Amino acid sequence: MEDYNRPSSYLDEPPNSRLFLVTSKSITEDIIREHFSPFGEIQDIWVVKDKQTKESKGVSFVKFAKSSQACTAMEEMHGRCLAEGTKPIKVFIAQSRSSGSHRDVEDEELTRIFVMIPKTFTEEDLKETFKAYGDIEYAIIIKNKTTGESKGLGYVRYHKPSQAATAIENCDKTFRAILAEPRTKNASAENECFGNSRSDHAASEPCLSGYPFGAESSSYTPGDVWNSDLITRCLMVSSRAAITQEQVFGLFDLIPGMDYCEMQRDQYGFSKGQAMIRYSNLGSAVYAKEKLNGFEYPPGNRLSVTYIDDGEDRTSPVGKMAMQLVAAQMMSMVWNGPSGPQLMKTTAGYAAPSVPQKPRVQTDVALPSHKKLAPPDSVVKERLFVIFNPAPLPVDILEDVFCRFGSLLEVYLVPGRNVGYVKYADRKHASDAMAALHGKVVNGVKMKVMLADPPKEESHKRQRTY
Repeated sequence: MEDYNRPSSYLDEPPNSRLFLVTSKSITEDIIREHFSPFGEIQDIWVVKDKQTKESKGVSFVKFAKSSQACTAMEEMHGRCLAEGTKPIKVFIAQSRSSGSHRDVEDEELTRIFVMIPKTFTEEDLKETFKAYGDIEYAIIIKNKTTGESKGLGYVRYHKPSQAATAIENCDKTFRAILAEPRTKNASAENECFGNSRSDHAASEPCLSGYPFGAESSSYTPGDVWNSDLITRCLMVSSRAAITQEQVFGLFDLIPGMDYCEMQRDQYGFSKGQAMIRYSNLGSAVYAKEKLNGFEYPPGNRLSVTYIDDGEDRTSPVGKMAMQLVAAQMMSMVWNGPSGPQLMKTTAGYAAPSVPQKPRVQTDVALPSHKKLAPPDSVVKERLFVIFNPAPLPVDILEDVFCRFGSLLEVYLVPGRNVGYVKYADRKHASDAMAALHGKVVNGVKMKVMLADPPKEESHKRQRTY
């Protein structure tokens, strides 16, 4: 395959189904296909070649139809010679293009799966269920630290990546098996797990970042929990912009009583831009929902906060009345001003903190004052290319920042990529923006700002094909 311009969704679907090969330069696509086709359906092979000489660079990619096929091929072919007189090849699972990382996936990240199980399951039941897919190193059931009861969640660690991939592909769909996120090897692991004095996670438990809903319900499915008439202790937070667990936790922990914070992820472990929050009492949840729904965090990004079913029985008329009474009190407190803190204190046992209103643009750069945009019919004199890490800022925030240098025409974000362009009607203003903002952090996002290549018709540079 000469080109590799397939969309990322194709290359990474399913996840971990693409191999990265380091080979001798004499290894051709036909040789690779001959040796790797016994492991499963090959969808694509790409041998990276020098654009001038057309010679192989000794690097190739192989895309399989299934993750288990790719993992088996990796395990069997790593260190093998594909032709006489050539060096042993190196085979890795290629990193997802959407991850933003340039390292290849380590085996340890591919052997541990996260599953949702009946709360009656023991560790022996868990092992017995999943041993059909390979040799199990360990199986763990996550339990409530106080009661010792199962939370209906567990981890299974296999010896080989292919075994874990096979389990995910073939186990009963009710287990909702996905790859567990790797344990961090530094102090930030505590932040990722959100260990705190109120949490019911044991200190020795792994992070629950691999599954969307958390511990309380084994019957959760998106779509059957949303109910506009429902008022519960559980909230679903949705964000249009990229947001981390640390950010969600830090914001909602301002309201005392938070028991649990968990990012929601899809079946492949990717963030869906949503988080589930659970409070220990209804009053805190109502207060959080009313105060933070529509709140801009990070600045320029409005959060959506809704109630979701927390699994509690509300069939009792007395229980319904109590819920409605607490909700009415809390919403009255939210909307009626000064009496709110006193009501919170008597209702939930604490005084409600005020949610800090942060500046719209947060940065340590000394930004000039706002300047008018250039007329729309102005000629583009300079374009800047901007790389964002970890994710792009909203367009309105970028316009707020880049217009301060004068003659801004347009800010454009490339869909699905962490890059964008900024157009100016004056080269000096573009140069000033680049000098001031390159390498700087705005609203938690680091930006690399540089001159963009000329448009294709004016450019004599070779265009990347991958």
